[in-house]
Amino acid sequence: MIIPIGILVVLALAAPALAQEPERAEPPTLPPITVTAPPPVAASSEVLIPGRDFELRPQGRPADLVRLIPGLIIGQHQGGGKAEQYFLRGFDADHGTDVALFVDGVPVNLRSHAHGQGYADLHFLIPETVRQVDALKGPYFVEFADFATAGAVSFTLRDVVDENIAQAAGGSFNTQRYLALVSPTRGQVKTLFAFESYHHDGPFEHPNHYDRVNVFGKASTTLAEGMDLSVWASHYLGSWRGSGQIPERAVREGLISRFGSIDPSEGGQTHRTNLSVDWRWRPSERDLLTVRFWGSYYVLNLFNDFTFFLDDPDNGDGVNQRDRRALGGVDARWERREQPFGLALTTTGGFQYRIDAPHVVLAHQIQRHQLERAQDVNIVEQSYSPFVKLELIPREWLRLIGGVRGDIFRYQVTDNLGGGPDGDVTRARPNVKANVILGPWRNTELFANFGTGFHSNDARAVVLDPKLTALPTATGWEVGIKTTLVPRLDLSVTYWQLDLASELVFNGDSGTTDPRGPSHREGWEFAVKAKLLDWLSFAGDVTTTRARFETGAAVPLAPRLTARAALTARLPWGLSASAEMRHVGNRFADEDRQATARGYTLVDLSARYRYRILEAFVSIENLFNVEWRESQFFFTSRLPGERAAGVPDVHFTPGTPRAILGGLALRF
Repeated sequence: MIIPIGILVVLALAAPALAQEPERAEPPTLPPITVTAPPPVAASSEVLIPGRDFELRPQGRPADLVRLIPGLIIGQHQGGGKAEQYFLRGFDADHGTDVALFVDGVPVNLRSHAHGQGYADLHFLIPETVRQVDALKGPYFVEFADFATAGAVSFTLRDVVDENIAQAAGGSFNTQRYLALVSPTRGQVKTLFAFESYHHDGPFEHPNHYDRVNVFGKASTTLAEGMDLSVWASHYLGSWRGSGQIPERAVREGLISRFGSIDPSEGGQTHRTNLSVDWRWRPSERDLLTVRFWGSYYVLNLFNDFTFFLDDPDNGDGVNQRDRRALGGVDARWERREQPFGLALTTTGGFQYRIDAPHVVLAHQIQRHQLERAQDVNIVEQSYSPFVKLELIPREWLRLIGGVRGDIFRYQVTDNLGGGPDGDVTRARPNVKANVILGPWRNTELFANFGTGFHSNDARAVVLDPKLTALPTATGWEVGIKTTLVPRLDLSVTYWQLDLASELVFNGDSGTTDPRGPSHREGWEFAVKAKLLDWLSFAGDVTTTRARFETGAAVPLAPRLTARAALTARLPWGLSASAEMRHVGNRFADEDRQATARGYTLVDLSARYRYRILEAFVSIENLFNVEWRESQFFFTSRLPGERAAGVPDVHFTPGTPRAILGGLALRF
């Protein structure tokens, strides 16, 4: 059982303040009125999600915040502690290969990772510390490059909380969560400290025993007129066991149940420590200089068993992937606003540098005991990225945003075993971006976007065969419309296409490269928000996608149809409630379109009620107790007694049945 230390500390600090009686009554004052407006967007698919929109969501899983982004779905396939699997715009982006994630500017994706390129584990993020989420799809934005092919998601953190919070929650499958957020100062120096402790066993016959502890601190201040400084740090610890991906035939033949396991020793341990320093200086009304320094230390020890007894009939095919690294970088930008010839022009020049220095080990293991190492390398991977962005407004109804950037990568790999990847390779590429925004006319804007981007490939793959594409080009464009022509109704429609020059995939589980060739993706996105009544709102979206390789083969697991609908009520007497439906259609599980990854439709309910300083909340996930599959894969595996060549089959992680979570929060 996890001891809620943070809750006890906050309650101890709060008790004297709650017990004191004020010495004298202060004269009444009117509360300040804040008027906000959404910032201008550059694409019809761009989404900004304020914290108010996700405050009712089930607590405890930071990746759940991204479910509000149209067309972005996630899946977990090992015990809750492994990075989620991301799907967006026809990409099975695995754990982040084609979706770039940032927390207050700090990259989440890890290059040349032991388990997969772009591995993006968000579990170090405490959801309640997030102020807003920005989602920018496609390769049209000059600030983003590596991994931002399907899109980029940026989480902006709070500087303070308006009220201190001490919270405890519990529910199905021995779920426990304890949370504390406190802002000791909110004036000249703004501070925020947060603590989270989480435990979850899941519905499995072999409990996950997933434990997560997060500590976060942030301080912001104004150093001088026009000069601001913000510093934040976080530390995350996680450990878990996972049921793994079980073969469909094993359940069908009664060898195991849906919540059983072939190898219950799967799982792992991980931790990540982050530090970010953000300095902003406005020397004049026309100029703004921002510099961000960031660094992280990361460790993962992961145990998987995908194919069971296919390669080693005696000991099994368990693998151990270990990644220990330091990484860091700087992001500097100078923005200048001018009016040449009476035209509004904003010019931004920037430079981004990043270094990853991982030690990566791939080993054969049985029941978490190492047998032999298949790969042991030290990597130093660096990138240098200058860019220029121009935003021109020649007419009130016309905005032009464009830019160019260059990305230079240096891959240095040292093999510690002999016979493995070893070498020093440098690669570079340019990228161009162009966005046209017309309007508004009658509260309606039209958008046209074009851009090139890339996702870097694993350093081990690059040095093994320098002829392979290290930085494959992604070329995308889209057109769309955003309108509020109908009062109390926001509507957006987008059509997009994206071509990837080479789908070279490095398989971290086997230590080999898998070049798949060029691919093409296209689709539609529809999103709507409606204010039905002053206290009742609706939000929904539908996306359709087609994804195929140049050969005509299907892109396995690429989403074809997704939908989401949510009805939210916020009543003036303290009750807020939400009902949400999310749907994922059937997908092709293999390139030949013979195997199917089943879709699902789920309904979730949540509610919060506040009375003075006390707040109660409850959520019900999978209300109708649907049997669904959270993650699915199609590959060949072998169970004891099966033929030596193995059996091609769908392997899946079962989705959680109906689950209830409830708790209390003290706000002071």
